Amino acid sequence: MTTKKKSHHLARRLDEVGFSDIVQIRNKVYELRAAGQTVHAFHSSEPFFETPEPVKYAMVKALVENRTRYAPSSGIEPLREVIAGKLQAKNHIKSSIDQVLVTAGGMHALYAAFQAVLNPGDDVLLFSPYWTPIKDMITAAEARALFVPTATARRSGIAQTLEQFSTPSTRAIYYNTPQNPSGTVFTRAEAEEVATFAKKHDLVVIADEAYEDLVYEGEHVSIASLPGMAERTITTYTLSTSYGMSGWRIGYAVAQEPFITGLRKVILYSVIGVSTPTQWAALEALKMPQSYLDCRLEQYRERRDLLVEGLNEVGLSCEKPAGAYYVLADTRKIHKDSRKAAATLLDKAHVATIPGVVFGAQGEGFVRFGYTMTKEAISVGLTALKAFTGKP
Repeated sequence: MTTKKKSHHLARRLDEVGFSDIVQIRNKVYELRAAGQTVHAFHSSEPFFETPEPVKYAMVKALVENRTRYAPSSGIEPLREVIAGKLQAKNHIKSSIDQVLVTAGGMHALYAAFQAVLNPGDDVLLFSPYWTPIKDMITAAEARALFVPTATARRSGIAQTLEQFSTPSTRAIYYNTPQNPSGTVFTRAEAEEVATFAKKHDLVVIADEAYEDLVYEGEHVSIASLPGMAERTITTYTLSTSYGMSGWRIGYAVAQEPFITGLRKVILYSVIGVSTPTQWAALEALKMPQSYLDCRLEQYRERRDLLVEGLNEVGLSCEKPAGAYYVLADTRKIHKDSRKAAATLLDKAHVATIPGVVFGAQGEGFVRFGYTMTKEAISVGLTALKAFTGKP
């Protein structure tokens, strides 16, 4: 009989870190399609459009010109200059090139932020339902996620609810607007409440603005733009959502000292730096006119309205989200357990969704539909739902 060597185990900090339910569902869809089945992919979170041609040509140009060697680990200077200018003009965040860091996607920026800020035993407040990887990234930093029900906070008062869920070990707040999975857009007044709470308790805010360009109602407010917040906020962005660059893996972060130095260290010792040709392509993307983003917003608005109307018609009630490109639909008529409801939709209607419970307890009873697809695909998927529910 052999015994396992003591060295053959993972680091304890990974014991509670799991694999994304979303990835597992995506793999299931791949399997079904490989078997020849039609699947209506409402589970997807990738933009419906391709990367713009000028961005692709910029990558080709960089390759032809042999811009393929190591770039500075913080990012190439022209890109960081454009990002700093964008942050000041659009997000109203006072920033310089030295406060900007290019990352391997928005998730990498968030991972670096948690690693740079959190110590073992720290607590992090985050509004729930929440984007699923956040909890695991916090856990990987040996910290603990404290879930704040978004609906309760908006109804009872943001600051009052944050006080209720906070602990003496609270170190940071994860602040995402527009939100994944609900599409909630926090108002300026709500952002100010979060900011006041953070300053009162000397907390760091890690702001995720992945969907900044997808706000249908209201306005997008970068919390770092509020008085006294730039020095205590790490703000992260991605080019995946706005420019159809999900597979390119590029994003960026902005922060002041000491956080920017911490971010630089994490980037340096995780990926050394982002692909050099990809950075030249990102530079071209950020030079695209506002009219391009406005057009995409309207295309998503059309898809949102089409999906929401159709879901309500088949009895899966939902509200129009104010931002992002997701809808949380009530599926308790199918099953109170959102995992079983999602499984039923996939097995019986070939409609792929994400169970609400994977986004936290506040998502139970709902499933997430994405509308990152053509209008034709949405209509066909809704027809499949009508056939499943028996609605005319």
